[in-house]
Amino acid sequence: MTAQERLERAVRRVQADARVPALSVALHRADRSLWTCTVGDSGNPGHPLDADSRFRIGSVTKTFTAVLVMQARDDGLLDLDDPIAQHLDVPAHGTATIRRLLSHTAGFQREPYGDVWDVLVAPDDAALLADLARAERVLPNNRRYHYSNLGLAVLGQLVAKLRGGTWASVLHEQILEPLGLTSTTVEPTGDAVVGYLVDTYSDAARPEPQLDMGGASPAAQIWSTAADMARWAAFLASPEIVDPGALVLAPETVDEMRWPQTTTDETLWSGGFGLGLILAPQGKRIMHVGHDGAMPGFLAGVYGRRGGEGNPGALGAAVLASSGTATEINELVHELLGLAVEADPADIRPWTPGRAAPEAYRSVLGPWWSEGFAHVFSWHDGTLQSRGADAPADRPPSIFRPLPDQPDLLRTVSGREAGELLRLTRDADGTVVRMHWATYRFTRVQETFDGIPVSTG
Repeated sequence: MTAQERLERAVRRVQADARVPALSVALHRADRSLWTCTVGDSGNPGHPLDADSRFRIGSVTKTFTAVLVMQARDDGLLDLDDPIAQHLDVPAHGTATIRRLLSHTAGFQREPYGDVWDVLVAPDDAALLADLARAERVLPNNRRYHYSNLGLAVLGQLVAKLRGGTWASVLHEQILEPLGLTSTTVEPTGDAVVGYLVDTYSDAARPEPQLDMGGASPAAQIWSTAADMARWAAFLASPEIVDPGALVLAPETVDEMRWPQTTTDETLWSGGFGLGLILAPQGKRIMHVGHDGAMPGFLAGVYGRRGGEGNPGALGAAVLASSGTATEINELVHELLGLAVEADPADIRPWTPGRAAPEAYRSVLGPWWSEGFAHVFSWHDGTLQSRGADAPADRPPSIFRPLPDQPDLLRTVSGREAGELLRLTRDADGTVVRMHWATYRFTRVQETFDGIPVSTG
């Protein structure tokens, strides 16, 4: 069975077992053509289900709003630790910081004020903010993770104000257009599929109503195709490949979004939340980053894969379903990402010789000792790197970058001790004889803290 046949079989199995009226799936990767698969019926006369069919993506919308916030931060319009009231006129809860709202740790109640899911009428932009006076702060700031549609909706109103437009217009100008997501819209289009509630005790399926989210649109309004969402997932995993010109966001900023801010379950640390992104560890230093989504009649899973053997980069999957209860699709997206590298791993690139280390750093290369442990410094891919001598092979090295006009003072830009300085000390002929990293002394032989070689009598 070919790799594509295995992928298709997994999709068809979930569509049948979970009883999904329409299922659309796409897989994006840097080294292959886009793969798509659709199974079922759109429920939309004259618009049969195909790769161009639009589905609601629900809370996957939040990842777009989060990127808009980070764009505003990078453009100097806000700081993540600013209280929301510094930028937005709110009647209550203005002390909540932007960072806490992004990571669902601000304590906001889950939904906008009122019984939105009962009356199926969402507040408009102005009402959503005005009703903060009646909304609860159900937990103290930073007490714990508590998912909140209201919190992300407020952030959507924030970026709209800062950019001088609506959330929808800012979304289109800042993300959809530059990234080429031409099939992603705020409103449903003519080829939108019908969302259903499938009866648990029979084969009946009843159409669900379409709710316009109004002022809460930044949390859950978007419609899209599986192909667009797989590209979006690939961007969240590998922005340097999908968006090499950083038209949407710098890779370093997306990396910041992927850093865990909180765990989602204090007793089972199997998942976390970054800045607007769900983090789903897969073991062996493999992380799936993205978001799930749910709206009446629809479920979505949109994730990109980072790390792991056989990963070609820009590996993203999207699973969009026209059933509000087929939770099996939430596992399918992760299964497809794993299956992609298992059944069709990326080609192994041959090693080729590169340039030697610059003269200034050649005496740094090799083993050094600190706190009784050995570390190996090397030069690869144009950078000075360090690894613990006993570190697992899949643990990323620390990477250093010299400060401008200070070649003997280097910043740790990634890996262990990220952010800390590495200071080189040379003898009269320029050979590096001692180093200090995060203030800890590094020497060529194993020494006690007071500088006595351990091997001396």
